[in-house]
Amino acid sequence: MAPGSHPYRDVAVAGVFNTAQARRLPDHTSVSVTVEAIHGALADAGLGLDDVDGVSAADLSAKLIYDLRLGPAWRGTQYGLGMIAEAASAIASGMCDVAVVASGEAGVYTDHAATAPWTRPENEFVIPWGLFTAAEFALIARRHMIRYGTTEEQLATVAATIRNNGHVNPEAVYHGRGPFTPADILASRPIAEPFHLLDCAMTSEGGCALVLTSADRARDLPSAPVYLLGMAADCHGPAYQHPPAYDLAGRRDDEHVVGSVGRRAADRAFRTAGLGRSDVDVLELYDPFSFEVIRQLEAFGFCEPGEGGPFVADGHIAPDGKHPITTDGGLMSYSHAGSNPQMLQRAIRAVQQVRGTCVSTQIPGARVALASAGGSGALFNQVALFGTERP
Repeated sequence: MAPGSHPYRDVAVAGVFNTAQARRLPDHTSVSVTVEAIHGALADAGLGLDDVDGVSAADLSAKLIYDLRLGPAWRGTQYGLGMIAEAASAIASGMCDVAVVASGEAGVYTDHAATAPWTRPENEFVIPWGLFTAAEFALIARRHMIRYGTTEEQLATVAATIRNNGHVNPEAVYHGRGPFTPADILASRPIAEPFHLLDCAMTSEGGCALVLTSADRARDLPSAPVYLLGMAADCHGPAYQHPPAYDLAGRRDDEHVVGSVGRRAADRAFRTAGLGRSDVDVLELYDPFSFEVIRQLEAFGFCEPGEGGPFVADGHIAPDGKHPITTDGGLMSYSHAGSNPQMLQRAIRAVQQVRGTCVSTQIPGARVALASAGGSGALFNQVALFGTERP
């Protein structure tokens, strides 16, 4: 990429914030917890509502623009990590100057006799056959185990690592619940073979937000600017509508199958950033289920296909390993507040890591962090790279 041609060169993340995360936030609604997150991220950036002229908050964007009297303002339409790239592009192209990217959920999951509502969409394979989210991801995991010999013990190593990161994080919903060993994971009750309860994400409530502005403006703000070095996304179809098949190929070739979703996205994100895998200091991987981390390590190019199980068993993903993962405890232990917050929180933790401001499991000298969202069971993956050096 030619010098000065980077698509996000003139944009920086100036502020981030997570509200309190909890199993229940009885005094909040999804709107109120999102608004709290916006105020927190603006305070972190040293800015106020009067500075904001862009909002990306999924289905709440227009409502927040109206309720907070921010209009006229740019309105984002993306989801997950794509919200950040979309906002960065809007600033780079002059559509807005300061954008807040926010999401929150509270009071949505109330029927606790059933699984969370986002795990049981009203699609034809879900209602009559019970193909809820855990079963979809389990099908992908089982195929990988048959093909490559991946073991439940290796999956349990992933879950124990992430849950121990949450155990030491005072802001995590499951703070103090550990420490865990792989044997503890395997001893928890079965959910969908090969997953045990502690292989799976929990549910919670909370909000989060990021503030983006021009790189020039960010230099004069109180928090150290962090740059979006690269971002890309892959999609194989609508989430939770079709039964996932590891070997389902796209239009290109057999290398781009559902089981490797995210490979193309990772390659493009690294190409935009002008970096290699060895340049990444920490991996804030999306962790809906333990196997998904193994799959992403392979798809993103940190190990070869089929080597993910031995890779995690060898200690590479531990906080003192070569590629530490999901350092706040992720969806398994930190928070899993609905659809969008959980994805944005991977990016927030990546920003905190390269800033050096994590309250726990700070990776010494971290300069480049990868964040991901989505997964094979959902037929999509997003990959973003954040760093301290302006591209």
